[in-house]
Amino acid sequence: MLNKKKNILFMTSLFAALIIGISGCAKKNEYIQSEKSYSPMVGDKNEEYYMITFQSGMEYWKSAYRGFEDAGKLYGIKTVYTGSIQYDINQEVTILEQIIAKKPAGIAISCINPDALAAPINKAVDLGIPVVTFDADSPKSKRYSTLATDNEYAGYVAAKTLSEQIGEDGGEVVIITLPMQQNHEQRAAGFKEALEKEYKNLKLIEIGNGKSDPTEAAKVLSVFFQLHPNIKGVFCTDATSGVGAATAVKEANKAGQVKIVSFDTEKGTLDAIKSGIISASIAQETYVMGYQSMNFLYQLKHNLINPSKDWKNKKINPLPRFVDTGVSVVTKENVDSFYEK
Repeated sequence: MLNKKKNILFMTSLFAALIIGISGCAKKNEYIQSEKSYSPMVGDKNEEYYMITFQSGMEYWKSAYRGFEDAGKLYGIKTVYTGSIQYDINQEVTILEQIIAKKPAGIAISCINPDALAAPINKAVDLGIPVVTFDADSPKSKRYSTLATDNEYAGYVAAKTLSEQIGEDGGEVVIITLPMQQNHEQRAAGFKEALEKEYKNLKLIEIGNGKSDPTEAAKVLSVFFQLHPNIKGVFCTDATSGVGAATAVKEANKAGQVKIVSFDTEKGTLDAIKSGIISASIAQETYVMGYQSMNFLYQLKHNLINPSKDWKNKKINPLPRFVDTGVSVVTKENVDSFYEK
């Protein structure tokens, strides 16, 4: 009888131990599964990341936002596109301030004016909102990084391309640009420097303000044609000016005589290249700008880049200050491939 009681007690203890062991394993497996299911690369679906531009309806921005959106889908977060409808400094500043008030997870902004946007960008960063700029920078602000074309180099490429299109004899050329906007000033500066140092067969005689408006750009170039009937080439630092220049060339019956090198790959530009009115265009990698902007913002928000403990208080920037996203030259020979982008 005593042995029987001992056996019962032993079996009861063994059963209890098994239950505890199984329970422990279950909890351990549950913990392991929980660990496996967590990934820093999966965000909260309620996180909102904003892309802010100016002249927000421009076709140019579509590719940039597509990249931003595609990267956002990888993380499972929400992306929002907004911006000033017009070429209006105050309007973009107001929109940025409104977005900051929403306390978003991050902001990517293309700056219509570097100085005007510095203060609100600084405010956002001070509030803990990651900010990067793309396409057009605010270098004196606290933004973490800018992703853009090396605009001076792009201007150099434009000068080289225009020289090749005009030929060895060269001639008088003009620039249509947007004064007071940093990226356009850099393109014009790169173009001028290239003429001074390498392409001395081209003589720059006028610089006009196209106001990012095709009608205005056409008017400016038409006046230049009246003042200088022997103009051989035009460099336009933005796509809308390029389309306007194409109109002026057609109206002056100078198609084929005056070579135009434009910027970017809007459909109107591509159509004009295909028809031969615009000789070439300098294409920016806007998709890359948007895609990598989103990556940078997410990594900052989730502290995935840690160059040093307490890097924020130590004022260590974990990102590269500038990322050159590159350019390519669009001509009649390769224009069809750019319709697909």
